[in-house]
Amino acid sequence: MIAAALAGCAPPQGPAGAPPGRVGAAVAPEPSLAGPELYGAGLFTTGAWDFFVAFTPDQRRALFCRADDTFTRYDIFETRLDDAGRWSPPVKPGFAARWSNADPHISPDGGRVYFVSNRPDPGEVGERATYDIWVARRLADGGWGEAERLPAPVNDPAVDEWSPSVTASGALYFGSERPGGRGGLDLWVARPQGDGFQAPENLGDAINTAAAEVEPWISPDESYLIFSAKGRTDGLGGYDLYLSRKRDGRWLPARRLPEPINSRASEYNHSVSPDGRWLYFSSTRPFAGPIGARFDVPRDDAAIRGIGNGKTGDIYRVAISALGE
Repeated sequence: MIAAALAGCAPPQGPAGAPPGRVGAAVAPEPSLAGPELYGAGLFTTGAWDFFVAFTPDQRRALFCRADDTFTRYDIFETRLDDAGRWSPPVKPGFAARWSNADPHISPDGGRVYFVSNRPDPGEVGERATYDIWVARRLADGGWGEAERLPAPVNDPAVDEWSPSVTASGALYFGSERPGGRGGLDLWVARPQGDGFQAPENLGDAINTAAAEVEPWISPDESYLIFSAKGRTDGLGGYDLYLSRKRDGRWLPARRLPEPINSRASEYNHSVSPDGRWLYFSSTRPFAGPIGARFDVPRDDAAIRGIGNGKTGDIYRVAISALGE
């Protein structure tokens, strides 16, 4: 979620979101070095403002987001894959039934989902003016428990936090406009300590600049980081995706991913499949080509109207191998 700027490892299981050889009800190709492909027409991509996809480790459940036309209100939906390779109609999970919620990230072990919300704390009345990071835990029956707001020092009630992403060791990466950064919007990490977290650390000059860096996605082993940024000197126009790798415990200077992964439009709200093979992201680029496999069951042509209109976000995916070193 980049409202502040826009509105003001599991073993391989087959292509992300499907059992081996299937996507929706269609045979899935192996990842290739070809450019991004539209993903999930009729379910994940609808012509509405679709953004962010987070899969469980077995890639049979997914959380994804949809915004209103002004990108100021957000909903999280959940869908499940059946044994025939069909995704269920999306529903709001219990932890996101009310308020404005976005940016779900499922922990590498599948036991927790982190997300942002403007909901009030217990005892408060009405929604908050800012978004904080919340967590819900997976229950024994497979459902999600009640959400809990992460305490200080992760959340600062005076500013927004967004796009929480957690490593296998529990380090929490996120974006914030809190004081102490290189610019207005920076990326931070808070490391686990006891039942909570240490004070967040700015990711430093290899990642953050005086421009706007948002939406970190961190690999489970903390070996690479993908984020979105706007206003950097090498940018293509809107928000672009950047990659940094860690060497000897330090982040290398981030580099912009090449075209056609990035475009003259905006790319953001990204994630990597649990098997490490696919990068998913949202893009506002115009699109007029084949929409690929349909994921809506039953078919509903209204669910694909507006795809590629160049105004709202569509979900794309590209092979991780296309990112280079």
